[in-house]
Amino acid sequence: MHPRCLNKYSSSLPCNIFSSQMGRMPYLALNSDPLIDEILNSDFNELKIAATRLIHHAAKLGGKGLGTSFFKWLASFAAIYLLILDRTNWRTNMLTSLLVPYIFFSLPEGIFDLVRGDAGKWIAFVAVVLRLFFPRHFPDWLEIPGSLILLLVAAPGFFVHSLRDHLAGVVICLIIGCYLLQEHIRASGGFRNSLTQSHGISNTLGIVLLLVFPVWAMLARFF
Repeated sequence: MHPRCLNKYSSSLPCNIFSSQMGRMPYLALNSDPLIDEILNSDFNELKIAATRLIHHAAKLGGKGLGTSFFKWLASFAAIYLLILDRTNWRTNMLTSLLVPYIFFSLPEGIFDLVRGDAGKWIAFVAVVLRLFFPRHFPDWLEIPGSLILLLVAAPGFFVHSLRDHLAGVVICLIIGCYLLQEHIRASGGFRNSLTQSHGISNTLGIVLLLVFPVWAMLARFF
């Protein structure tokens, strides 16, 4: 080949390669766009699924926690109602002393911390002083409430931190509720009488409310 032709061929070769690469770059860019879009869409879909699951689980857990807190308040007031009911003229044959540990395990945190603090200590101190030195001024109907205050104030940390709000405390509340219900039905002469007697229905409804909290707490814990 003639040297002049060789020089012409060699000088035009880089330009041809560069121009061919420039021509291919938009083609490659156009071919890579659908792949990138697909990857981004897949990532966004995964983020949407994860966010949806997070919202669903948060709502589910929040609903369980709200229901447990509501039924705990309801059960505590029902136990106090039964305690007051049994200390008045509507005295029944059921063992109301079992309501004391039930209230201990089901009392909401705010009230429990308040009674366990200085306020409860002062109440327990006054109750003990009245019971020891002024027994005539200490009525009989204050014995179980006074025992409840003493239990809340003087309970060891093991019962407070290891049993309350745990499965053991829920099981104890369930056992107490079932026992009180069957004792009340037996004392009333049957389930029908417990719903038809003058004061039986109020006690029956109160005891049923005692069972709602532990049953709900166990279902929320396992499901």
